[in-house]
Amino acid sequence: MFERGKPALHILYNRSRSTGKSCNRSQSGLTNFFAEVRLVGTRLLAEQLIQQRYPHLRYVRVHTDGKNTAVIYAWNEELLLTAEDMANLKEFASSYLLPHVCFKVKPYDQLKTDSIPQARIQELPETIWKAAVARESNQYRIASALNDLFMRSIRFTFSRYDSVTGTVHFVARASIPVTDEVKERVQRYLYEMLPLGTRSEVTYY
Repeated sequence: MFERGKPALHILYNRSRSTGKSCNRSQSGLTNFFAEVRLVGTRLLAEQLIQQRYPHLRYVRVHTDGKNTAVIYAWNEELLLTAEDMANLKEFASSYLLPHVCFKVKPYDQLKTDSIPQARIQELPETIWKAAVARESNQYRIASALNDLFMRSIRFTFSRYDSVTGTVHFVARASIPVTDEVKERVQRYLYEMLPLGTRSEVTYY
């Protein structure tokens, strides 16, 4: 969840507007999505953008499992998601967030029902946090953030992007054994740095 006490960032609005309400978005052009210099649309940036536009929403969490989909969970000060807020969030996501991503909107308490893990953003290293809220990023900068964090023990490189499943593939070459705990941390860091609608897959050598 975005912490309202943090200073708001000046976020670049993505004004590529969707022309329909359906989630059957066109996948054309996604192959080159990660070849672009500018990528705006991590879940943390989306949460900040939403609460800048709708400050009465007390709780906002944006989650993605890839597959070019994402869910916005929200509650107002009365711990409710009104029909008006739901409609506004759907329209806002369709108009100003990543145009190829299909967004759903649910009450905040559905996080538990959907078994969504806590974000734990307070545990993010500074290198990962900066990459997650950067207004400009790409697959190489994401790999670089991981390399800066793990130094010479693990070297990450971008492999490929599967536009059908929204999966970003990385290769990790380790000079030491990589534990499951480290792999879980890497997945969590990539979850925060990758754009909405994508997921990561890391192959270790």
